[in-house]
Amino acid sequence: MENNSNTSFFNRLKEGLSKTRKGFVKNVDEMIFGEKIISRNLFEDLEEALIMADLGPVFTTQLVEEMKYRAKRKELEHPDALKQILKDHMQDILKDSDVPLDIPGDGVYTIMVLGVNGTGKTTTIGKMAHQFKKAGHSVLLVAADTFRAAAIEQLEIWSQRVKVPIIKQKMGADPSAVVYDAVHAAKARAANVVIIDTAGRLHTQTNLMEELKKIKRIMGREQEGAPHETLLVLDATTGQNAVSQAKMFNEGIGISGLVLTKLDGTAKGGIIVRIAQEMKIPIRYIGIGEKIDDLRVFNSEEFVEALFQ
Repeated sequence: MENNSNTSFFNRLKEGLSKTRKGFVKNVDEMIFGEKIISRNLFEDLEEALIMADLGPVFTTQLVEEMKYRAKRKELEHPDALKQILKDHMQDILKDSDVPLDIPGDGVYTIMVLGVNGTGKTTTIGKMAHQFKKAGHSVLLVAADTFRAAAIEQLEIWSQRVKVPIIKQKMGADPSAVVYDAVHAAKARAANVVIIDTAGRLHTQTNLMEELKKIKRIMGREQEGAPHETLLVLDATTGQNAVSQAKMFNEGIGISGLVLTKLDGTAKGGIIVRIAQEMKIPIRYIGIGEKIDDLRVFNSEEFVEALFQ
């Protein structure tokens, strides 16, 4: 059964990455196909394709230099060998990001979820709750984005859908007060995983980062080691913007894991490589669709395989 589910997810992953494949891998294939020799023009075309796919200047420069070096040493007999180097190099960078969440079976494990509005943050929380519950954890959701009524309602819908309890207050309440209640409720109810939704933008003069730091402080004060995971949700369709957001949140709050959503909606799925290389923060999950099971623990080998198939 597990094998079937892995096969069907792999097929969905391939389908989800089809826009990136068409815009990038197919582009590389067309450049290489029929070429008899490795020329300077081929390298220039490849460089352009890599930059266009949002793989970033660092990755592109390193890769093209490696290709030129190996071509000079006559280690590449044919242009299609370049594709294998590209694949290996991608895999090499991504494998360091292959670190799934490790949730202990006892005690309270808190996950603070960050991300600007529109990244799919609340949906990601709902899907994570579904996965944790399926794995036998007792889950508690916390609506600490009190600046948007819609955020509280959306999380409430997810709590009903996956049948897990929610801690909430009315819109405009102090988010730190909601989190304080949640940490104590989790201990009282012996909840194993607590997932906290936070604001992605404020409608007040308060600085977002200061608000998030305050939530983090309250959590740490009320429970040792909390938050155990500070997870940032990024929308892959925003390309380089996602890199800027990751840097901003990491400098302001400190991030321990990343989720990349909407990989099925972009031709620039290569951004995942750039984020992995520049941020060196574990990629915990990737999202490739709307279905409840379309959030998946990131597996670099599976990802690269699906992209190039």
